[in-house]
Amino acid sequence: QVQVVESGGGLVQAGGSLRLSCAASGSIFSINAMAWYRQAPGEPRELVAGITSGGSTNYADPVKGRFTISRDNAKNTVYLQMNSLKPEDTAVYYCKSRVVVRTALVPYESDYWGQGTQVTVSS
Repeated sequence: QVQVVESGGGLVQAGGSLRLSCAASGSIFSINAMAWYRQAPGEPRELVAGITSGGSTNYADPVKGRFTISRDNAKNTVYLQMNSLKPEDTAVYYCKSRVVVRTALVPYESDYWGQGTQVTVSS
């Protein structure tokens, strides 16, 4: 019905940069908020950054000033530009899209998650 696919993870040295992408597809009427979360081994999943349909953003304190979230509404895609990466940024990064699903009857809102993409920052 709705698919969410992340890409762009990988291995990078401390101080380096990566850009993650997340594309939603399927029976989409519209997308409200989109967000990036991350989960390190043995840790709970945590919010990294979020962006509304109007472009308002919020960031977790550890990534402020280093990460930038943006979206392309025409492509149903959200991006996460990660600069000045640190070893503590190592985690699986997940995208969440709050989608208004198109149906034959009444549209409804639901959250969809991607499968995750690994980001590893070496010291």
